[in-house]
Amino acid sequence: MVFCEPVDAMTKLQMKGSWNEVKGKLKQKYGSLTDDDLTFAEGKDDELLGRLQKRLGRTKEEIREEIASL
Repeated sequence: MVFCEPVDAMTKLQMKGSWNEVKGKLKQKYGSLTDDDLTFAEGKDDELLGRLQKRLGRTKEEIREEIASL
């Protein structure tokens, strides 16, 4: 069994529960993001974070923290 840190667990729950809201806020903040950049598929959290990391030039941890704060 894999245990996640609280930030990771919260981010995953938030991404599952209210992703459309989070996606809208990220698009407002970062106008360069596209729907393709923000496509979220169940179980592919790392893939999404990798795309955002590449587009925004930020670390995965920074992106996780920002998503958790939305």
